[in-house]
Amino acid sequence: MTKASAIDIVVNAFTPREVDAGQTGFDKEFMTQIRMPEDMRAGVTVDDYLRKMDAAGIERSLLIAVRAGDRAWKGSFEIPYDQIADYCRSHPDRFSGLAGVDPTRGLDQLKELDYAVNELGFVGAHFYPHWFKMPPDAPLCYPIYSRCEELGIPIMMQVGQNLIYQQDVRLPSVARPILLDQVALDFPKLVLIGIHIGVPWTDEMIAMAWKHDNIYIGIDAYAPKHLPSSLKHYMNSYGSHKVMFGTDWPVIDPERAVREMKEHAFRESSYEQIMRTNALGVFKLPNH
Repeated sequence: MTKASAIDIVVNAFTPREVDAGQTGFDKEFMTQIRMPEDMRAGVTVDDYLRKMDAAGIERSLLIAVRAGDRAWKGSFEIPYDQIADYCRSHPDRFSGLAGVDPTRGLDQLKELDYAVNELGFVGAHFYPHWFKMPPDAPLCYPIYSRCEELGIPIMMQVGQNLIYQQDVRLPSVARPILLDQVALDFPKLVLIGIHIGVPWTDEMIAMAWKHDNIYIGIDAYAPKHLPSSLKHYMNSYGSHKVMFGTDWPVIDPERAVREMKEHAFRESSYEQIMRTNALGVFKLPNH
């Protein structure tokens, strides 16, 4: 099996800084649900996370400057772009930034997206439909898609179900993969990435990636050993160029994720595309 290094396209900042500031979006019950070890619930330092990356063979992580929910809503939160940019500036060979988007901010969001890309060097955008109770094809999202297309950056978004991250903030699952269909037609030059594999509509996610050249799949948030058989077949055959590796750290440990990917014994060419090559092209990352 290849020893090629990996790129993790979905990573949440989870240091004591974010935990102390209430910038994680989940509570103790969720940490218990995902079986997060007790010794990491107060956050993991950047240095410790880098050691995890090294042990897993991950060369670069894409860090999300999350925007989660209308600022007037209970439970909403965000991680400022400059906070993520600090990590990227400190470790430019290991981290790149993703700009979380909030469709309720109108023109301000577009200007801030320009700033994230042109001034901070962010390589993509990130959208949480459920946090805004807004499906991907909602009219308020279209100006953001247009600006991403103009800037030449991809946008990823969670598709499929979402869980209950906070007991007192319960959000609807509003982003079935099929809702990317019209968006892809309206923005043929915009790369759309459906992350979290579309559960329970994974076959629908595969269908969208097969239909549209500009739709990709992110396989984060689920341990690789539990990937559906239809997705594994797609990844190892006619869809190897349309799938990218991710963990949704701290949901999935990177060492576990890479180990379980190797255990699938994918074709070497498919493995390399999924783990690294596809992300290099989509996010226009340096190829060291």
